Amino acid sequence: MIDNKKLEKLMEIIKNSSSIVFFGGAGVSTASNIPDFRGSNGLYKHSPEEIISHSFFLNNTKEFFEFYFSKMVFKDALPNDCHKFLKKLEDDNKLKAVITQNIDDLHQKAGCKRVIELHGSVFRNYCMKCHQFYDLNNKIFDNLEGIPYCSCGGIIKPDVVLYEEALNQDDIYAAINEIATCETLIIGGTSLVVYPAASFVRYFRGKNLIVINLGEQVKLNGVDLYINGRIEEYLNLENYNKYLK
Repeated sequence: MIDNKKLEKLMEIIKNSSSIVFFGGAGVSTASNIPDFRGSNGLYKHSPEEIISHSFFLNNTKEFFEFYFSKMVFKDALPNDCHKFLKKLEDDNKLKAVITQNIDDLHQKAGCKRVIELHGSVFRNYCMKCHQFYDLNNKIFDNLEGIPYCSCGGIIKPDVVLYEEALNQDDIYAAINEIATCETLIIGGTSLVVYPAASFVRYFRGKNLIVINLGEQVKLNGVDLYINGRIEEYLNLENYNKYLK
C-alpha cells in the first residue's frame, strides 16, 4: 500500500531539488520482469553468489554460462515506469546521473544518457583471447548451449563484474564524484549489501537522502525519508504528471 504522506514529501523534495543522483539496484528492474538472481534456486547445487564468481567461471565455465543465460540475461526486457520517471527528471535537468548495480541496460533503453554501470552490462561481451567485441544480439548467442567461443577459439566472457573481481576504477571515481556533489540522493531498489558499491553512499554531503526499498531496511545514518515499498509505485509517470509536470 502506498503511503500518501511519504509520496507527497518525496515529490516535494524532488520538485525543489536541482541536482539529483539516483543509485539503484535489482528492485528497479523487477517491474520489468527481471528477477533478483539471488532468489534463484532449484536444481543448482551452488549458491548464485558462488556461481557468478570469478573462480567459478574459470573452474566451472559451462555451468556458469548455463546459470548466467537462464537467470541473468533478459535481452527483450523493457523499461518500466521507474526508468521512464528518471528519464523525465533528466529531461527536466534535475537528474545528474543514474548509478546502477544492474546489468540490464534498461536505463539506457529508457533514454537516460548519464548512466554509470558499476557491474557492467550483459549486452557487452569480449573474447578473452583476442578481445573482439560481441554484442548480445550477435547470432553466436542464439540458441546457445554451453560455452560461447570466438572465431579465434577464445572464450567470450560477458562484460559484467563477477564476485572476486574489481570494479572499474573510472566508474568508481565517477560514482563517488556524482554522489559527493549532488543535492539529493535517491537510493532505490537495493538493500546496499553488495560492496564496495554500497560504501559509496558515505561520500554524500548533500541535503536530502532518500531510500525507497521493499522489505529489508537499508542501514544508513541520516536518512531524511525512508519508504518501504516498491519503487515503481512511487517513481512512475502518473506521479510525475500529478506532482511535477
